[in-house]
Amino acid sequence: MSGLCSCLAEDIPKMYHKPAMYQDTIAAVSTPVGEGGIGIVRLSGKESLPIVRRLFPGKLENRRLVYGHITDPDTGETVDEVLVAFMQAPHTYTRENIVEIDCHGGPVAVQRILELVLRCGARPANPGEFTLRAFLNGRIDLSQAESVLDVIKAKTQASLRLAVQGLGGKLSEPVRELRGSLMDVLAYLTARIDFPEDEVGEQDVTGPLERAQATLQELIDNADAGIVYRQGVRTALVGRPNVGKSSLLNRLLRQSRAIVTSVPGTTRDTLEEVVNLKGVPFLLIDTAGIIESRDEVEALAVERSRKAIEQADFVLLVIDAGESLTAADRELIELVADKTVLVAANKCDLPPRAEVNGLPWLRVSTSALTGEGLAELENGMVNSVLGGRVVTSDAPLVTNPRHKEALARAKKYLDSARTAVAENMPDDFVTIDLTASLNALGEITGETVTEELLDTIFSRFCIGK
Repeated sequence: MSGLCSCLAEDIPKMYHKPAMYQDTIAAVSTPVGEGGIGIVRLSGKESLPIVRRLFPGKLENRRLVYGHITDPDTGETVDEVLVAFMQAPHTYTRENIVEIDCHGGPVAVQRILELVLRCGARPANPGEFTLRAFLNGRIDLSQAESVLDVIKAKTQASLRLAVQGLGGKLSEPVRELRGSLMDVLAYLTARIDFPEDEVGEQDVTGPLERAQATLQELIDNADAGIVYRQGVRTALVGRPNVGKSSLLNRLLRQSRAIVTSVPGTTRDTLEEVVNLKGVPFLLIDTAGIIESRDEVEALAVERSRKAIEQADFVLLVIDAGESLTAADRELIELVADKTVLVAANKCDLPPRAEVNGLPWLRVSTSALTGEGLAELENGMVNSVLGGRVVTSDAPLVTNPRHKEALARAKKYLDSARTAVAENMPDDFVTIDLTASLNALGEITGETVTEELLDTIFSRFCIGK
């Protein structure tokens, strides 16, 4: 079967080869400098223990926390009182020897210890290089590595739960199963191509391709909801002046954050606050009322409001239910026509006069004054951005736009492969599409990763992680 092995080796790129630079001993501060009582200087690499021994006279043993002092080896000066932990490879975060120095969190002490570590032979770590090494050394796959950053940046309990699931391989498992199933089909078809004179037993191809297609479609269908939990939703509160946008913002936040007066046009700039609604982080952007104005400051505020609408993922269009729709209301309705919109018919404590039944979006009656309709408004916001999808905790959920795009490409090539099978096209046509589908799936877990992709992903990490 040497021809089969050769074909697969050429068509399916191998895991990214680790350059020599990733065999250096690296060091970085792994905690925010000057923002806590404790600072951590972390080293990873084969020289991490010898380097720290030059600075720390205490006897270091694997997985033991040792008390002592960091000393400048050139001057003998005591730099700080510390606790030092040594963790021996391969049972570490990076699968390399790791030493962590827990010192006082002041910026001078932390930076001084880092300078000593670098002077003794370590080099500064690149952004995300500790996690990159964990991936390159096979401790985690690429989707798990990305979940590390998601854990750090989680905005709600729900987004944290999904990030922890990703870190535990919740997405990796179905992707690996898909790749294994498609690889079996590819191996069978390649054998038929390479060994036409041999007797290659019949094997079902259609069934595995159909099941893979269904799994891919399910993952893609739920991806938008997962991405919402991970990234949050930029939500612009828009409406003409004095319809109650700022009052509604304060109601959603459960605090008086925006200035509210009876004078129209009180809001002269955009105001941003995050609120957690059923696990979905909404970045609420209170905007100035959009009207024609010759006042220079007011005109600038209106321009910022228009920009906020353009950049928003979701629009909460606030209408004064106690007044008939005005020309300004109708202009706003046209302005947000291409957005995902929820209409808040505010001031429902007044006799209704606004004609909102003809609007093409979901409508909720609210009163920022009394709080009436607030629960319905929050439910409507969540349902609007999730598209009515119910996210269960036991189902794998795609939360990363990069993963969704890779899954979409994998499905496109798989659809093409299924068409080729259905039309009895030569096996070569099927294997080309299957190979492309496998490569796309491999970009998620890292089997077919490139240096450029790794640089892009880990550049988003902070130094020290």
